[in-house]
Amino acid sequence: MAKITGVGGVFFKARNPKKLGAWYKKHLGLPFKEAWSFAILEWSKDRRLDKGQTVWALAEKSTKWFKPSPASFMINYRVDDLDGLLEKLKKAGIKAQQGPESHDNGKFAWMLDPEGNRLELWEPNGK
Repeated sequence: MAKITGVGGVFFKARNPKKLGAWYKKHLGLPFKEAWSFAILEWSKDRRLDKGQTVWALAEKSTKWFKPSPASFMINYRVDDLDGLLEKLKKAGIKAQQGPESHDNGKFAWMLDPEGNRLELWEPNGK
């Protein structure tokens, strides 16, 4: 049966793609390839026990999960060291809105990027 096998990419509009791309590269280590046009995150290089997974979920239109962002989406980024990344961000004057929190499936923190998009940082359990 023909079916979806994974998420092949995440694409969204930015008011200033170069500036936003530079922020993601500097503060979150996103490995951009061609001058802020795209980055490739390779699951085969993930060192976690689950070898990388992508969650695809729907939320009610009335959800407050993505607040205060007005966007209809939130991107969850897997990270290898949430505490270390939060400390790095704090030193750069960027603070999490919420977290870190520990849950059954790992540690989480939430923040806004410079354009107001809410993002979730997730350090999965199991190294």
